Amino acid sequence: MTGTGPKVHRALLLALALVLLLGDAAADAPALKAGVFTPARPAPDFTLLGSDGSELKLSRYRGKVVVVAFGFTSCPDVCPVTLATLAQARRKLGSEAGELQVLYITVDPDRDDAARMHSYLARFDATFLGGTGAADRLAAVREEYGITATKRQAGDSYLMAHSSFTYLIDRAGKLRALMPYGHTADDYVHDLRILLAGP
Repeated sequence: MTGTGPKVHRALLLALALVLLLGDAAADAPALKAGVFTPARPAPDFTLLGSDGSELKLSRYRGKVVVVAFGFTSCPDVCPVTLATLAQARRKLGSEAGELQVLYITVDPDRDDAARMHSYLARFDATFLGGTGAADRLAAVREEYGITATKRQAGDSYLMAHSSFTYLIDRAGKLRALMPYGHTADDYVHDLRILLAGP
């Protein structure tokens, strides 16, 4: 063995220890239950009419964690389940709930005016805000977020078949995750707490 052997051996052991420590740190980092955007990218901003009668802009909520959902007030199943789940998750956040904003954007502007959305969302959580407006503006927002919405006749009326996932946006206004329909309030709380703990 040459004189440099022990030094090389110690260097290799140190490198191995660093790899193990970094691996442990990565393993300890909490993982989101929702599908993640890698890398995170800025969430498309939008300007709509809010259910509170004011202008609704996503960028207004920079500094908070935002959940963006799409649906309509006449929805018989998926939409009320999603909103009830989000309301339950917000209650479970306790003192952190004030740092969360839920935005619900209609896919049915013909029926969902601001007043109707306000009344509908209040049944789930008074802090939830709806977004409505001209059909073309809402279509542009859906396109930016990859949301599909199709009108389907149902007797004398119609329903809207639409994408049912929600977006999780961090405090910096970046799209961090996409939560598929069917996840529990606890899954939301898990992911929201991770985002709330971030910058």
